[in-house]
Amino acid sequence: MSLKTEQTRAIKIFDALKKNYPEVKIALVFNSPFELLISTILSAQCTDERVNIVTKDLFKKYKSVHDFVAVPQKELEKDIFSTGFYKQKAKSIKSCCAELLNLYQGKVPEDFDSLVKLPGVGRKTASVIAGNAFGIPAIAVDTHVKRLANLLGFISSDNPDKIEFRLKELLPEKEWTNSSHLLATHGKKICVANRPKCSLCVIGNLCPSFNPKNIIPTKKNESRR
Repeated sequence: MSLKTEQTRAIKIFDALKKNYPEVKIALVFNSPFELLISTILSAQCTDERVNIVTKDLFKKYKSVHDFVAVPQKELEKDIFSTGFYKQKAKSIKSCCAELLNLYQGKVPEDFDSLVKLPGVGRKTASVIAGNAFGIPAIAVDTHVKRLANLLGFISSDNPDKIEFRLKELLPEKEWTNSSHLLATHGKKICVANRPKCSLCVIGNLCPSFNPKNIIPTKKNESRR
């Protein structure tokens, strides 16, 4: 299939998703680029819902980069314990904040190359911040984006970087940031891992993985499991 044909199919898919999820946006709650940075680091291997619960109190206790640098790591670990991998996350947050103070006067840099060099910040985190805090077109590849990109036949790879670049190749730049939210939302609501609701999918006619047998189980069916 030619690149142009795949681009046309991709645009049709995302147009359908936009109509189905017109109010889609990032799930993380934040009031500044710095809060989004911390939230995104915490979101690794954790649900956005859990992160939002934790940060509601976290950002009341720690209001600045200086606060995160000053707090003992053990105390920070306790505060973020429920997000999982708390030891590594606490270490990454403190190192990242120290770097922000040393190089950027405590402010989160706006360019992607600087973001990705911060401790604890990979391409996914940098893309989330660039796209949602600074309006710079970017595609963040989370577990839902990775899974759906493969199911939709855009790519056959588990490599986040390859998936990111492939989606950028298929979509107009203005759609990049929103595409991550659309795939993540569809992955949570309809194309659920191991339990896809294909019979309810608005892009089923464009999906090579579509299976009409994948329907929402009735209460009767669920009781037999």
